[in-house]
Amino acid sequence: MSAQPVHDGDGGPPPLPRTQNAVAAALPPADRMEFYREMGEADETELLGVLRRWWLRARLYADPLPEDVRADIEAGTAPGRPAGAALRQAAADRETSSGER
Repeated sequence: MSAQPVHDGDGGPPPLPRTQNAVAAALPPADRMEFYREMGEADETELLGVLRRWWLRARLYADPLPEDVRADIEAGTAPGRPAGAALRQAAADRETSSGER
């Protein structure tokens, strides 16, 4: 019996481990070389950020988004705001609401 891909139930792409080998394998060849170059040039404080950024890009390639939407996301011009900003705002809101009680 062979292994079957595991999907998360919502019809999306299977999970992608956040490892250098998994990310490299999920990227198109031209991007894979750029990924390896950035990983090789990153110091120990930058490695996780480089891996995370390329992992997100690999997930975008696996997701069937229209090309114009994908381009907007990669360029940082898509509508919405970064998850980090939303999380910081939620934490600030929690602190404010717990401090007023």
